[in-house]
Amino acid sequence: MAASELYSKYARVWLPDATEVWKSAELIKDYTPGDLTLYLQLEDGTVVEYKIDPRTKNLPPLRNPNILVGENDLTALSYLHEPAVLHNLKVRFVDSKLIYTYCGIVLVAINPYENLPIYEADIINAYSGQNMGDMDPHIFAVAEEAYKQMARDERNQSIIVSGESGAGKTVSAKYAMRYFATVSCSSGETNVEERVLASSPIMEALGNAKTTRNDNSSRFGKYIEIGFDKKYCITGANMRTYLLEKSRVVFQAHGERNYHIFYQLCASSHLSEFKAFKLGCADDFHYTNQGQSPVIDRVDDAKEMRNTRKAFSLLGISENEQMEIYQILAAILHLSNVEVKDQSPNDAHLMVFCELMGVACEEMAHWLCHRKLKTTSETYVKPVTKMDAVNGRDALAKHIYARLFNWIVGSINNALKSAAKQHSFIGVLDIYGFETFDVNSFEQFCINYANEKLQQQFNLHVFKLEQEEYMREEIPWRLIDFYDNQPCINLIEAKMGILDLLDEECKMPKGSDNTWAQKLYNTLLKQNAHFDKPRLSNRAFIIHHFADKVEYQCEGFLEKNKDTVNEEQINVLKKSKFNLLPKLFEDDEKATVSTNKPTSIIGRSSQTQRDNKKTVGLQFRQSLHLLMDTLNATTPHYVRCIKPNDHKAPFTLDPVRAVQQLRACGILETIRISAAGFPSRWTYQEFFSRYRVLMKQNDVLSDKKQTCRNLLEKLIEDQDKYQFGKNKIFFRAGQVAYLEKLRSDKLRMACVRIQKTIRCWLARKKYLRMRKSAIIIQRHVRGYQARCYVQFLRRTRAAVVIQKNVRMWLTRRQYRQQRSAAITLQCFLRAYMARKQYYKLIFEKKAVVIQRWVKGWLTRQHYRRIMAAVVLLQSCARRMKAKKELKKLKVEARSVEHYKKLNIGMENKIVQLQHKINEQHKENRELSERLSAVEKTQSMEREKQSREIENLRKSEEEARRKAEVFPSLLEQLSFLQHELENTLSEKEVKFSLFHIVEELNMKNNMLSTEKNELNTLILEQAQQLTEIKTNIDNTKQLEKDLSEERSRYQSLLSEHLHLEERHRDLKEDMNFSISTVDLSVLLKLQRRVKELEQEKQSLWQQLDKREEAQQEKAKVRTETPRQELEYENKRLKQDLNELRKSLTNENSEALPPAPGSVPYKILLEQLNSSNEELEMRKEEVLLLRSHMVRQEALKHKLSDVPSFQDVDRSTDIHTLNEDGELWLAYEGLKETNRLLECQMQEQERVLSEKYRKLLEEMNKLKEEKEQQQKLLAQNLLLPEDARIEASLKHEITRLASENLELMEQHEKQEKTMRKLKKQLKFLMRKVENFEGNHMTLSLYKNSSLMNAPVRAVNITRKEKDYQGMLEYKKGDESRLLKSLVLELKPRGVAVNFIPGLPAYIIFMCVRYADSVNDDEGVSTLLNLTITSIKGVIKKRGNDFEVVSFWLANACRLMHCLRQYSGDEVYMIHNTAKQNEHCLTNFELSEYQQVICDLAIQIYRQLIKCMEDILQPIIVGCMLEHETVHGVLGSKPTGLRKRSTSLPEEGAVTVEVLLQHLGLFHTTMSQHGMDSDLIKQVVKQQFYIICAVTLNHLLLRKDMCSWSKGLQIRYNVWQLEEWLAEKELADCGAKETLEPLIQAAQLLQIKKKTEADAQAICTMCTALTTAQIVKVLSLYTPVIEFEERVSTTFITIIKNLLKDRVESSTLMMDAKKIFAVTFPFMPSAVTLETIQIPASLNLSFLTRV
Repeated sequence: MAASELYSKYARVWLPDATEVWKSAELIKDYTPGDLTLYLQLEDGTVVEYKIDPRTKNLPPLRNPNILVGENDLTALSYLHEPAVLHNLKVRFVDSKLIYTYCGIVLVAINPYENLPIYEADIINAYSGQNMGDMDPHIFAVAEEAYKQMARDERNQSIIVSGESGAGKTVSAKYAMRYFATVSCSSGETNVEERVLASSPIMEALGNAKTTRNDNSSRFGKYIEIGFDKKYCITGANMRTYLLEKSRVVFQAHGERNYHIFYQLCASSHLSEFKAFKLGCADDFHYTNQGQSPVIDRVDDAKEMRNTRKAFSLLGISENEQMEIYQILAAILHLSNVEVKDQSPNDAHLMVFCELMGVACEEMAHWLCHRKLKTTSETYVKPVTKMDAVNGRDALAKHIYARLFNWIVGSINNALKSAAKQHSFIGVLDIYGFETFDVNSFEQFCINYANEKLQQQFNLHVFKLEQEEYMREEIPWRLIDFYDNQPCINLIEAKMGILDLLDEECKMPKGSDNTWAQKLYNTLLKQNAHFDKPRLSNRAFIIHHFADKVEYQCEGFLEKNKDTVNEEQINVLKKSKFNLLPKLFEDDEKATVSTNKPTSIIGRSSQTQRDNKKTVGLQFRQSLHLLMDTLNATTPHYVRCIKPNDHKAPFTLDPVRAVQQLRACGILETIRISAAGFPSRWTYQEFFSRYRVLMKQNDVLSDKKQTCRNLLEKLIEDQDKYQFGKNKIFFRAGQVAYLEKLRSDKLRMACVRIQKTIRCWLARKKYLRMRKSAIIIQRHVRGYQARCYVQFLRRTRAAVVIQKNVRMWLTRRQYRQQRSAAITLQCFLRAYMARKQYYKLIFEKKAVVIQRWVKGWLTRQHYRRIMAAVVLLQSCARRMKAKKELKKLKVEARSVEHYKKLNIGMENKIVQLQHKINEQHKENRELSERLSAVEKTQSMEREKQSREIENLRKSEEEARRKAEVFPSLLEQLSFLQHELENTLSEKEVKFSLFHIVEELNMKNNMLSTEKNELNTLILEQAQQLTEIKTNIDNTKQLEKDLSEERSRYQSLLSEHLHLEERHRDLKEDMNFSISTVDLSVLLKLQRRVKELEQEKQSLWQQLDKREEAQQEKAKVRTETPRQELEYENKRLKQDLNELRKSLTNENSEALPPAPGSVPYKILLEQLNSSNEELEMRKEEVLLLRSHMVRQEALKHKLSDVPSFQDVDRSTDIHTLNEDGELWLAYEGLKETNRLLECQMQEQERVLSEKYRKLLEEMNKLKEEKEQQQKLLAQNLLLPEDARIEASLKHEITRLASENLELMEQHEKQEKTMRKLKKQLKFLMRKVENFEGNHMTLSLYKNSSLMNAPVRAVNITRKEKDYQGMLEYKKGDESRLLKSLVLELKPRGVAVNFIPGLPAYIIFMCVRYADSVNDDEGVSTLLNLTITSIKGVIKKRGNDFEVVSFWLANACRLMHCLRQYSGDEVYMIHNTAKQNEHCLTNFELSEYQQVICDLAIQIYRQLIKCMEDILQPIIVGCMLEHETVHGVLGSKPTGLRKRSTSLPEEGAVTVEVLLQHLGLFHTTMSQHGMDSDLIKQVVKQQFYIICAVTLNHLLLRKDMCSWSKGLQIRYNVWQLEEWLAEKELADCGAKETLEPLIQAAQLLQIKKKTEADAQAICTMCTALTTAQIVKVLSLYTPVIEFEERVSTTFITIIKNLLKDRVESSTLMMDAKKIFAVTFPFMPSAVTLETIQIPASLNLSFLTRV
């Protein structure tokens, strides 16, 4: 492809610029080969001419197409050069607010100088488990890639974070470590992750300081190895530090600070524990006031000090050790204020320093001003100058701080060590970047040396990856020339290099910086091209580094390299009484001991010691070589941090500073290596999908590889511009841009053709519309004329019709008047005739009535006389017969006198008979009274009839008189009627007007009244609506609070159950191996158990209080009718007493009431009733006595003792004792004997049980004794320390196990107490409810029993009727649950049997235990059931089918306990047969709650299992898969390919997701899960789909496009169709998809004007402001015709949404689980119809 094709008119290029580095321009004239000038136009419209160098003929770099700008990976750019990289970074950082960008294998991170919400836990969860190319660039993506490669390749990893000061290296490293701590799990309970993270604030306080470029600059390098075990959980960490900047302790430039810890200590000096340090403000000390900038904006040093102390404590550094550290730091501050005057530093600060250090003040003052000189024979003490004394003081301060820093690092490493074996590690290197200042010294030299080594390793790694890629794709490999900085490294570290010469000069007695500089010039100036000498200086040298050339000043190199300090001062410090201080110099002592060996020459010992001491340069070189060996043994990952500007302005990029850092950190070298080969790489599928538009229909073959080959051969003639690999096509730089240009031209031509057609269609449509309009106007005009003519005809016709109707009306009116007069005359005549006939009929009817009553009275009189005679004859005959019978009975009575003694009960019968006779007399009296009343009534009727007859006669006479006067009245009536008609005709007009006015007034009044009423009604309705809205809002708030409370409870329950499982596992581990007990873990678990017990106790107390409150409310409701009945009973008793008093008062005379009188009869009746009641009470006592004995027998399980009703009483006994007293006494005695026997047997059983338990305890004690003896024998063989530790461990283990056993017993007792309390309350309520009618019912039963005749009954056996219970033997519970729960396969049960069969079987067994009153059996069975289900869920919790099956059965068991509990709330849903199966003896509401908690746990496990299945496919289905390839379009990707760049058969579609959802729904339906619960599960599924999809959309820039919004809406529509198909549209799942739907609409809606912004704010109610802004910022055009969202539009959106109250989080909580509810669902299955399949192996159960 020739340059003339690329450098054509309208092509855009980059021109060099002094201010912006590169400036964009556009060609206004085609370039032809040989031209020396390019005519360009800048973006501001300026026309410029660009001169081309005739020797090189290099053209300006081309600009990438707009569609490629802002890519995630710089290697995806078609043109790879410096301006393209800088522009892409600027667009992403400034416009899109994206701080991370990939550059091949490097992550470029730009410091935003602003806190961003992109590091929360939900972001970590979103990146966890994702491929690196699938998500937007992020430090978490690099950390995830390292973590994944460590697990996959079994190889250690390293993350190298570099950059200059202020670029954000420390923050990036900290976030990488936070990611590892979050996604991994610690191997124990020691919280290793927290301790690893806690090391960061400590190292920042001690090693970071404020510089002119950064407020929190790391002044040392560190490499942290985070260790992992075989499960890839963090086990510990180790830290290595490099080149601490010790000079900062004693000197800071203007605007800088010392290390943070000094300012934190001064800010906390007011605390009581720091009073002894005698500190003050930071400005008071010389080491902290030199920079004159003691405060950092928005940083609270006192607060940071609290964080530092908290981190120390978390790492296990005690308070005493912390105070010792602070004491040494305070001493360093006081040392800074020590002034040297006349060689005698004697001031207050020196005394404080010595006091804090615990050394003698005089000795320290002496050696600050003197030094010891040793020769071969003598030792001299020589005073030093004031300047040397000050330098010695500063050297001592630096040495102490460096030693303290190293000791703290060692302590942190000890705290991060773990006993577990480290399997692999990930190293995080936070090291200084390339530095160049106005004055560069020894520190900058070492830093740049380290960067040279790291750059070499980076270049080799990039070169290696490129080579591997080409070899893997089997394309021709050609050596790429890249910059090798090995000569520069040799200049520094090789033999006779700079470091070697520096160490040699340090060994010279009179070595100086000047002599060392001369050696450098003489040795290296002409031999190495990377070394140079400044023109105007003889004490400096220049090194040409890979990034830039740097001039170093030789002054101070020797002193810093030797790092000398007065040894006598160190010896004084070693004598300190301070505990920590001698520990800091232990390494010096060890080195001294190792070097002070006997030598042949005594005077050479000090010289040997000085020679063997390592210089700083040598130490740094060795540690750097060790670091490089570590990095070479790991897989490196690179993070390059860029500082955007020197003013710390947020999201502002300085191009000059950015380019400097890009060159220094090797980014441009990476680009150059990539551009030298084939930087653009496409898979065949991606290429075919993108450039399908360039093919014709005939060019498309079945083999896509061959299709791509044919197309490229046509489009690009030079075959060297591309290569075909096995899976990818490789393009050289610029070829993708050329193909994009061809594609854009093709699409542009297609657009022109479409526009032409559409414009033609619009013009023709306009013409047709105008023609149609003309025709319509003509039609309307003609229609108007026709309508006018028709109106004239209608008016003429109307006049004729009006005349006709007026004439007709006049004629009709005359006719009606005549007709009305005739009708009136006829009316009056006919009325007169009718009345005459009526009176005649009335007269005849009254005569008939009189005759009927007279005849009836005569007939009744005759009947009564005959009836009285018959009764009299019957009475006489019966009296004679009764007398004969009486005589006969008296004779019989005298003959059977001896039987009276045997039949005393006959008296009662006589009394009863006498009572019956009295009743008959009473009835006779009532009948006589009734007869007299009837006679009185008849007499009154006769009198009434006679009066009526007289009235009839009088009315007849009056009628005759009126008939005579009637003709005269008719004449008067006609005359008056005539006058009335005349008057009415005159006043008709007046009254009509008056009535009309009245009617109008009335209507007006009515309308005004209705108006007022309507206004009042409207006001009332408005008030009611307001109240209803308030109530609705309150209800919604209450429902929301309830759901939040339920969700919080369920989350706490889940955490509690999780802790219980962990406690159980730890308990098993503890029982398995006593020797491996971790004391800290055990103590922490004990504390946690205590906290859980307290929480549990408080929850139980709250539950009891609520139950008591509910019972009080129920009691108030039930006591109201009871109080009314008691009041009525009391009132009746008062009436009875008043009646008795009245009777007594009436007969208050001396004589009693006469027989036959009313009082006498009343008293007699009361006496008789009292006697009867006494007899009945007597019988009741006997019955109750036997009943009590029988109940006592039943209580002791004497089910074989028959009651006296069931015994066939013989006839002989009844002849002896008719009342049954002897029989009852005999039966009571027998039952008492049996009861005593049962009690004796029970006592024997209890004693045997106690004996067995004692034997078990004795055996247990024997085993413990043997174990103690073994342990004692083992301990005797151990040393004393180990023996004490082992005995302590054993004792703690024993006490812990005893505590756990006691806690379990205590918990069981508490459960029993609560259950008994509830049963007692339940029984008390039953007693109160049945107390009133129980006695009456028992009396009625007993009286009917005594009165009923006793006879022998033949018992016939009926057909067996099952009661819906399963009988089992005690001890079969574990066998039952093993077959029914542990070994059951859900699939077979779900397919072949009724849903919920295990739940029904368990409940039928519970019913059997309830029927036999076995409370222990009920609790054992239910507890074992719950434990077994938990075990199955724990073991097979990843199997969705198993979890779904047991969730359905747990809910069914809970519903059975409710349905058959006996509560009226649930009984109303049952049939009569089901109500017979209710539980009778136990109230199991507590177990209902326990099983509900179990169901909640299983539900959460179901959601987790479902989430694990759905999560890997959601993104591929909802976002990545394209229904039609090539229609939506795809952009070229970079080096990190997306996961969708796979073969077509590996992709997942929405159909796969719908298949999973359908499988879940089918499985739950087959298991019989409640429909409401299925709806809740589906709602949770759709929420997970929405959250995961939206989170990935917010983190993937390549997915935020118009076409992707269309694809998302199509996928959501398919989900909604699935809901409609399954009849789940009302489950709330659609609402959970609303955020995703709105995000898709946001991608498709117009985004230009303010009206569009208003529409977006109105539409996106389910999205937060952060999410809306993020989607708009990430919006990326896929085709050329789309446009990016401008920053102005995003600002408008922010302003419109600033008042919205919402959460500030960016991501949706994908781990959120909605609170689940279990509505009561009664079962229609009757228990007696359930059959137990033989396949369940439950033959030991028997149906009852």
